[in-house]
Amino acid sequence: MSEKQSKRETFSSRKAFIFAAIGSAVGLGNIWRFPYVAYDNGGGAFVLPYLVALLTAGIPLLLLDYAVGHRYRGSPPLAFRRISRLFEPMGWWNVMANVVICVYYAVILGWAASYTWFSFTGAWGADPQAFFFNDYLKMAKDAGVSFDFVGGVFGPLVAVWLFTVAIMAFGVQKGVARASSFFMPLLVVMFVVMVAISLTLPGAAKGLDALFTPDWSKLKNPSVWVAAYGQIFFSLSICFGIMITYSSYLKKKSDLAGTGLVVGFANSSFELLAGIGVFAALGFMAQAAGKEVGEVAASGIGLAFVAFPTIINQAPFGQLLGLLFFGSLVFAGITSLISIVEVIVAAVQDKWRINRVAATLTVSLPMMVISSLLFGTTTGLPVLDVLDKFVNIYGIVAAGFVYVLLIALSGNLPKLAKHINAISSFKVGTVWYVCVLGTFCVLGYMLFSDSQKLLAENYSGYPDWFLNIFGWGMSLALVAAAVLLSFLPWHKEEPFDADAEEEKGDE
Repeated sequence: MSEKQSKRETFSSRKAFIFAAIGSAVGLGNIWRFPYVAYDNGGGAFVLPYLVALLTAGIPLLLLDYAVGHRYRGSPPLAFRRISRLFEPMGWWNVMANVVICVYYAVILGWAASYTWFSFTGAWGADPQAFFFNDYLKMAKDAGVSFDFVGGVFGPLVAVWLFTVAIMAFGVQKGVARASSFFMPLLVVMFVVMVAISLTLPGAAKGLDALFTPDWSKLKNPSVWVAAYGQIFFSLSICFGIMITYSSYLKKKSDLAGTGLVVGFANSSFELLAGIGVFAALGFMAQAAGKEVGEVAASGIGLAFVAFPTIINQAPFGQLLGLLFFGSLVFAGITSLISIVEVIVAAVQDKWRINRVAATLTVSLPMMVISSLLFGTTTGLPVLDVLDKFVNIYGIVAAGFVYVLLIALSGNLPKLAKHINAISSFKVGTVWYVCVLGTFCVLGYMLFSDSQKLLAENYSGYPDWFLNIFGWGMSLALVAAAVLLSFLPWHKEEPFDADAEEEKGDE
């Protein structure tokens, strides 16, 4: 293999990496999940456990991901293999979790793109809930699998995939970095304008009071602290290979710790901004309906595709508000989807040494077909709901638990700390070790409690066969596929000495 072929792509600058990393971290969860999680777990009081989770778990694990990717210069399978050949399945576990997330994440972006257009046409009419479930999704009454395709869902879904494939084919710097550098500033501008409009709506203060009035008694409840850690894990793109992959593209002398602090606090700042904008709008909705904010507050799909269209129907400048909100969902989601696909593309490139375009098509086209077959139909929403629930537990939390365990047992924490300190402005030490190991305990508790709930009763009342296929079956398939992929031979694997690489400077 020629030197040109084996040389790893890099981000052109620290700024390019920061935009890409923030673009990955800032996604749908920041906009539609954080505001409700904060409201439901003590309001203003939730800021305390949230900050504790950010400082003791979010940033420490973000730095761990950076150190693994940067020191071992590879996607998760290659990076873990370079730590120990026995650890390669851990990397493929990350990759397979990203495959599952990809296939359903794209459909939500398709919905958001459709609703951006509907903001102008008012297609949802006077009953946004009925429109979304009955007219737009044409949702079947029972959970199952059908091939009754819905054109309004199928078309935008394919368009999202084609757009993503086009960006990925251009590579790390010309594709991933340029897209993130374009979409992230635009997203911030759009969202700031949306928040400004929301704050002028009648009842906005009522919504902000509901969000920020602290309920200190809730801090005694362990579930509130678990919710804070869960929000940090899911919103910062840690524990499932994205930041390992991105940091492998950094130049050899890069300020890992300083960059981690910037990305961590930028992500949390955007979540706070989202909370202000969303709850100001919900306060308007509550006042218009003569209800309390708690009666109209929602999270996830309910917030985006039911509550916000209702607000848009009633608010001054409703069309503009809709364009900004749903456009923000699209832009935030695209940069996150790009980062998820990148993990898979990078793993394929590393193992089989094929060029960027071939790897992108090999990865993306099958996922586009699967995504369209599962979610472009009348039964797509229940499948999405179950996959999202189980992959978050057994593709992120469980994988994160094993990941930290392997790094600790292999004795690599001191090596990784030394690597961070050698090139960073901010040094890590004993406190970092304690935080990483403490996070291991938190992940273990989350895994145990979530599994206990799933085993005690059927998730959302879905039938056993449905959960066994798309929930438990998918979770077992993640691990099985990870092991099988590890047995496949590497094409022209190159020798690698992490200690020797550290002694080299940027070329």
